Amino acid sequence: MLAIKGGKPVRSEPFPSWPVWGREEEEMLLSVLRSGVWGLGGQMVRRFGEEFAGYVRCRYGVPCMNGTTALKIALRALGIGPGDRVVTTPYTFLATSSVILELGAIPLYVDVVEGGVNIDSRLVWESVDGGVKAILPVHIGGHPVEMDLVEKASKSFGVPVVEDAAEAHGAEWRGRRIGSIGVMGCFSFQSSKVMTSGEGGIITLNDPELADTCSALVNCGRRPNRDWYEGDLLGYNYRMTEFQAAILLSQLRRLDEQIERRQRNFEELARLCRDLEGFRLIRPPEGTDRTPHYLVIIQADGGYFRNVSKQKIVEALRAEGIPASVGWPVPLYRFPPIKRYLEHHGIRISPGEFPNAERAAAEYLFVHHRVLLGDSREVEDVYRALKKIEQHAGDLA
Repeated sequence: MLAIKGGKPVRSEPFPSWPVWGREEEEMLLSVLRSGVWGLGGQMVRRFGEEFAGYVRCRYGVPCMNGTTALKIALRALGIGPGDRVVTTPYTFLATSSVILELGAIPLYVDVVEGGVNIDSRLVWESVDGGVKAILPVHIGGHPVEMDLVEKASKSFGVPVVEDAAEAHGAEWRGRRIGSIGVMGCFSFQSSKVMTSGEGGIITLNDPELADTCSALVNCGRRPNRDWYEGDLLGYNYRMTEFQAAILLSQLRRLDEQIERRQRNFEELARLCRDLEGFRLIRPPEGTDRTPHYLVIIQADGGYFRNVSKQKIVEALRAEGIPASVGWPVPLYRFPPIKRYLEHHGIRISPGEFPNAERAAAEYLFVHHRVLLGDSREVEDVYRALKKIEQHAGDLA
């Protein structure tokens, strides 16, 4: 019997906790505390920017307040403003589109790849023209976008690519680190991310002038190595604190081992899930060399789970002890504030225009990456819960 119906759950003990921290984080935080320099004038933010940029294989890293502000700063540094069109995906967290709207620009949505989660690069190629000012792909769950055609479109039409890498720390596409392929990469260090300081973000890039502009925008418009009011740029206070940077320096040292563990456990889960009929584990696209598996993305097939909502399946998984969520239940063009904005600009989208995004929103659920930080028992329990729900699907209808 399913646990949601009163049966015994598959798992009663907790999965590995998140975030992972230890003495190194404590010592780094204490060093900032005792320094008396908690913000401007400290060394931790500068150090973290340099070290994370090197990790991503970029020349510069501009730390900031969070991943959303990283996206906003990157687009503004490129001059994106009112009426400009930005090609992006409708299947992601709302921040990717909200920053476009905040700048007065217009998201030009294209569908996601069939059976996957990322923007369809073939449709990106078809959508870019002289009126498009930027391409903003999102590496969902740490799965790299198939960047080859995205890059080709960028070079052919002279349109810059800003990578939303909020979920893709340490991911690689054909030997290249995510966050170094576009003109800029934007990362988040929010609580659930595979590197976290509670909040925080960074922009990675190679262009010195763009790096200078991004730094100024983050720091109230002040250009590096100039006095306070010498600049001609109106910026924001989007600065990272020394405490956040201290934690992130320690978290960065843990990242590679955690990625390797998640990759091993994901492959074991994929092997176990091969016999499932109602559930399908979404794998990163071919060409992915490395992924942090920020999300374990699972399709609950609507044909198998007839008359059973994704919400009900997630509730059943939680009852079995699995930390699941419904993910993104609607494509962003149907999210009311964005829908109103598009309609104000004369854009009306029918659900039939984006069949893959609609199916992803209806059928894809997420399991938190900490389930992959344990050993074979944790992996087996995720599989056993999926199998149990599949076998008792009729009880959920």
